[in-house]
Formats: sequence, structure tokens, C-alpha cells
Amino acid sequence: MESTIKEHPLWAHASHEEIDSAVEGLEKYVMTKLFNRTFASSPEDVKADLYISEKIRLLQHFVRPDHLDVPRVLRNEASWLFAAKELQKINSFKVPREKLLCIMNCCRIINNLLLNISMSTNYVPAGADDFLPVLIYVTIKANPPQLHSNLKFIQLFRRQSKLVSEVEYYLTNLISAETFITNINASSLSMEESEFQENMQSAKIANEETVTGHSSVLQLSEDDATTMRRHGKEIHVNLEGCLYPFMGSEAKELTTEDVQQLLRLYQQVVTRYTMLTKALARLSLHEEQLLHIMKDPAGSTELKKEIEKRIHEGAK
Repeated sequence: MESTIKEHPLWAHASHEEIDSAVEGLEKYVMTKLFNRTFASSPEDVKADLYISEKIRLLQHFVRPDHLDVPRVLRNEASWLFAAKELQKINSFKVPREKLLCIMNCCRIINNLLLNISMSTNYVPAGADDFLPVLIYVTIKANPPQLHSNLKFIQLFRRQSKLVSEVEYYLTNLISAETFITNINASSLSMEESEFQENMQSAKIANEETVTGHSSVLQLSEDDATTMRRHGKEIHVNLEGCLYPFMGSEAKELTTEDVQQLLRLYQQVVTRYTMLTKALARLSLHEEQLLHIMKDPAGSTELKKEIEKRIHEGAK
């Protein structure tokens, strides 16, 4: 792409910086337009995102710096929190470069922490041997949304000429952190197998109790409905008999743990909504059409017939 622009007569006298800016702008424009078709575009990616997110939710309950052999002198929860917040911003952007900047900011905070400690104490950082365990712990604390898909998106669509030096080092370390977390087991945490399984089971129970403990049942009559706005239009959806955590809560009633739980639920909803919309798109069904079908009692039967019809047509 860069060489093509250089060879064009209009860019014959352009400087390297001007050409670089043009290519960056082109990448941003193209990837923004193609984002929905290129990000988390396969069922395997969506499945991987769900798996690692759920696993991190469990690990958050019991993994501590000791389990990752992080030296006590390197521990700084305040700095780690700032690093985690940078990583959590990654889904706010649709462009590889901007997603990569979130990773860079996170890693630079960690690296600066290590440098400051080395200058203020007699401790000599061991490079990646110190950096990676801290990054793994920060990633577990952050549980960044769709981690697998974001890393894959950057690797596929960021200019390879930009994935060098410091950028390459930080990206490679986060990919290593993802791999470590995906395959984490008792030996990875210097823990007995029985203790690891017990901790994982306790974490599962705790997560389930958190969800059910904050759930409230909406008692709606047949005429009652929740009104939502989508693209400026009001949509009425019957929610009879469903469980919705925090639906009856006020903002001032929420605790820090509630907000964390809401974030996890939001990540799950977004991931599942993405899967649903892509499935509907393949069946040539629209959300408004789906809502219309579900309004009457026979809606589920009609919907099933409609889906079977579309699948049959697609198989021809």
C-alpha cells in the first residue's frame, strides 16, 4: 500500500511523514468501514472470547501475585489498576492502531513501574521474567473484553511495518499472557491440583450466587412491555417472566462489586448479541422482523418455520 502511494504522481514530492500519515488515514477509514465484517467474524473467535473471559472471571477470585511469582518489591496495586483500565478501553476503538495504543499504554505503565523501582531500590529487574508475570496479573484483573479477537484483529490488520521494536515486544507479551491464561492449570500457579480445582469450583459457585443474588423478577402482564429506543424508534418488548439483574436498582445503591458484575454481564450480552445478529444476517432476518414475529403467542412457532425456511433456501 505504501509503495503504491509513493509511485503515484500526486505523491511524488511528498515526505515520508506525509505518506505515513496518508497510509494511517487510509487504514483507519477502511478498517472502520469493514469492522463488523472483520472483527470477531468467526464462531471460533467468539467461542474463544467467551472461554477466556469466563476463565478470567473464575481466576479473579483466587489468583494473587504470589501465584505468579511476582516479587513483593514489584507490587503496586495502584499502578496495576491504571494499567488494567487502559487495557479495558480496547473495545472502545475500531481501528488496529488505536486498539494497539491501549495495549501500549498498559504495558508502558508496567514498564515504568519496573524502571522506577529499579532506580529507587537495589532491585535489578529481570526483563521479561519480571514484566510478563505482572502483565498476566494485570490482564486477569482487567478481563479485557474480547481479548482473543482484539489480538487477532491487530495481528491481521495492523501494518506489519509498524509491528516492530517496542510495539512488537509489548504485543508479543500480551499474546503470551493470553496463551498462559487460556492454558492455566495448577502447576502454572505453583498449586496442588486438588487446591486448584477446589478454587475453580468455589469461584463458579460464587459467580452464580452473585448473579442470582442481584436478580429480580419482572412481573409483567400481557399488555405490559419494556420500551427501548433503537435508531430513534421506540420498540416494545414483552419481558414477562424473565430475570434481569439490577433492573429494580438505583445508581446510588450499587456497590463497587455490583459495577464489576454489571461489566461482566455487559461483556456477555455484547458477545452473545454479536453472535445473534451475525446469525440473523446469514438468515437474512432483521431485528425488527424478529421482534414483530415474537409479539403474538404463535410467534415462536412462526419464527421456527421462518428460520427452517431460510436454512432450506440457503442449502439449495
